[in-house]
Amino acid sequence: MKRLFSIAPEWIVLFAGIIAAFHVGKLAPAIPVLQSEMGISLVEAGLLLSLVQLVGMSSGVFWGFSIGRFGLRRAVLNGLAILTVSSFIAGFFTSSTLMLISRAVEGMGFVLVVLSGPGLMRSLVPAEHLNIRMGWWGAFMGLGAGGAMLLGPILLEYLHWSYWWWISALMTFLTFWWVKEVIPSSVDADAKANVDTGLLAHLFESLGQVLRKPGPWLLAVMFAAYSGQWLAVIGFLPTIYTDAGISGLAVAMLTALVAIINAGGNVLGGRLLHLGWQPERLLMWVFALMGVMTWVTYSPLFAGLVGLQFAAVLLFSAVGGIIPAILFALAVHRAPRADLVPVTIGWVQQMSAFGQLSTPPLFALVATWVGGWHFTWVMTATLSLLGILLAWRLKQIR
Repeated sequence: MKRLFSIAPEWIVLFAGIIAAFHVGKLAPAIPVLQSEMGISLVEAGLLLSLVQLVGMSSGVFWGFSIGRFGLRRAVLNGLAILTVSSFIAGFFTSSTLMLISRAVEGMGFVLVVLSGPGLMRSLVPAEHLNIRMGWWGAFMGLGAGGAMLLGPILLEYLHWSYWWWISALMTFLTFWWVKEVIPSSVDADAKANVDTGLLAHLFESLGQVLRKPGPWLLAVMFAAYSGQWLAVIGFLPTIYTDAGISGLAVAMLTALVAIINAGGNVLGGRLLHLGWQPERLLMWVFALMGVMTWVTYSPLFAGLVGLQFAAVLLFSAVGGIIPAILFALAVHRAPRADLVPVTIGWVQQMSAFGQLSTPPLFALVATWVGGWHFTWVMTATLSLLGILLAWRLKQIR
């Protein structure tokens, strides 16, 4: 118990982000079960997979601004509390409509945690170590979603899906308690002093300062191009494997490995920035590799070469992890002022959420139309090309 309280607080912030992402990933291994029990279609499954991003897409900037005013620590605690309650209640649902609503509510908790994390790390970490720590922060999605995809299929072999939701709620409650006990409340002291000045008084002024800069726009659309295709590819892997006749532990191991290896790219991205690599050039190379790897994964030219296709999707996720590490670091450094970091992160996260909300249902719809996943690489290649062009433009204005 003493060891839990001796861990540096920035690592606890990272763990909170991992647990928030766990709720994004917990659905993917349960999709075949929910399709069987509730009659959910593939397109509805895509909506369930992505609807957790609805709040982030619709109001990420507002919540980023609000978080900056009311306190980063408070926002993380409130986000974890929402995830705990929503996941627990959803375990009793028997309707796909109620599941959709619960995913939207979970999106609120997810947004509060992930928008607060970078700013909270900035307040806890010395400036000389910030790039490396932001690389680790970028790993929260791969570690959280990957952990859920590994643990979920194993538990679902023996337990009803409701227990999987309740276990997720328990893990989140324990994380809430850990954050509350270890991260000092003093990090919210300035925010508490600012509450009386009025929440909305400077909202448009702050947002205008962020959006008048081209950098936040380019970073935000790049994040959408990356996160949308990553969630679509990773989120439907269990379904694709099941359709191919692979099931049980094999699905868990294969999918989780693809998701978790993304975290290695996050850490590598932070390290490369710390070593002085040019971020825009890294972004262009990574987007290009992602496009090529999804071509190998889904193109009919490589049909039947399962080993090669799995290696390609592994590399897709691994190198792709470099992108959020770079984008989070650039967003923190290019915020107009230190107090506008949450607003800048909120805008970037809002566009990222738009990509994650819109892309999985679109991929599922196209797969339904054409009768398979062989057209997926065209969509991922298009998004990768968009990322390359935006990174090139970011380099021009630097």
